[in-house]
Parts: sequence; C-alpha cells; structure tokens
Amino acid sequence: MKIIQITDTHLVPPGGTVNGVSPETQLRAVVDDIGRRHADADLVVVTGDLCNDGEPAAYALLRDILAPLACPVRLLLGNHDHRPHFVDAFPDQPRDPNGHIQSVMDTDHGRLLFLDSHEHGHIGGIYGADRLAWLDAALQVEGPVTVFIHHPPVMDGLAHFEHIRLHDDGAVLARLTAHAGGVRHIVFGHIHVPLAGSTPEGIAFSSGQSTAHRFVTDLADPEPYWTAGPPCYRILMIDDHGFRAYGAEVGLPHTARAAVCAGP
Repeated sequence: MKIIQITDTHLVPPGGTVNGVSPETQLRAVVDDIGRRHADADLVVVTGDLCNDGEPAAYALLRDILAPLACPVRLLLGNHDHRPHFVDAFPDQPRDPNGHIQSVMDTDHGRLLFLDSHEHGHIGGIYGADRLAWLDAALQVEGPVTVFIHHPPVMDGLAHFEHIRLHDDGAVLARLTAHAGGVRHIVFGHIHVPLAGSTPEGIAFSSGQSTAHRFVTDLADPEPYWTAGPPCYRILMIDDHGFRAYGAEVGLPHTARAAVCAGP
C-alpha cells in the first residue's frame, strides 16, 4: 500500500505568504509532482495545519488545489485549523459521532487510524475523554494499526514545542502501547522538521517535513529560525516487509544519472 503524507500546508487566501513562503505555490508543486510520479498511490493523508488561520477562502483554495488527485484523500486538523470552516468546505470528510475529524480505514495491511488533536484556542493538542472513548473502540481490532495525527503523542525533544505538544498526559500513547495487535507506526506533523524515533516501549514514529515554511533544526532553541525549502512530501509504504517512509523534494536539480548497480 502506498500512502502519500503531506503536512503543515498552512494555506492562506490566494496570493498570501507565511514566514516568507507562499504556501499555495509549495502545495501546487507537491500535488503536481504526486500526480506525475505517484498515480498509483492508494491514499493521500494531509496531517493537519491545513490552513494557517482557518479562513473559508483558504479552505476553498485547498479544495481547489487537491482536486486533481485521483486517489482518496484524508484530511486531519491541526492547531491552526478551524473545524466549522473545514466542515463547510469538506463535508464529505468522515467525522466521529461527536463531530471530531476522526475515522478508520481497514486495509490488507491493518487498520489505519486518523485522529483529531485539534482544540479551538489551543496551540498544543487536546485529546479528551470523548475522543479517547472513540479511540478505545477503534482499537478493538486484531492486527497492527498505523496512526495518523497532527500533534505528536511522543516526546519530540524540541525546545520550541515544550509547551505545545499533545496535552493528554500520555493517554493516547498508553492506549496504543496496550494494543495487542501492535502499532506499525505513528505518523504526525506539527513540528515542521523531519524526526524519526521510537518510544521506550519500541513503537516507531516519524514526522513529515512541512510542505510550506520550515524550521532550521535546533533542538535547544525555543525561538528557532524559520526558513524556506523545496516543496516536499513523504511516500509511505506498508506491505509484507513492514513500514517504510521516504522523503521527497520537488524541483531538485539533476547533476548526473546513477548507473545500474549489478551487485552483489
């Protein structure tokens, strides 16, 4: 199964910029590249902070940009989003009984879980009792699960995010750790830099790189610098060999072509 992860698109109304970057230009380049190179993708997941300020015009732009994608698309909310405006623009995106943008997808390689950590007025993520009850029900399945969420439910180790992580007292990770079928991977956004690791219990996790503006990676600086970079996304493969994630950047110059390596 091939899944494309896009994250932290931070769209604003047409023509706008955020931290010196045009989110619209970046995302259009990503969607064009996916269409040309990954027409066989089974799913595209955008892991939150879809829009920078949650304006209806920004969600309308997002709908327009994503329209050419041929495969199904799942959209998650981040702290910059606005749930009512999102629902108005994307009424067909699945929601749980309480209106949170949460859903499951069962595949030949286990269940995919799409979690909603957005809470209006909070920069950090919230995952309260009603959402945990939904998660408990969603985990009543045999076999491994793969989790998609905006706020990392694990320690990211970045000073800038010390106070704006997932504020759940470890509840989400505890549920996932206790799942008898195991967790293939936790996929998230929010931190705007690439990160990969595992929990003390051995659950693997990783973040996508922001498609729009990104941080210069600095673990200790609570005020890191924003920077620009090529439009980017990730290619996630789930198959009989397990889970793999590949970073892809759009528009890189070609300096030479590698020859076929016969091996061994």
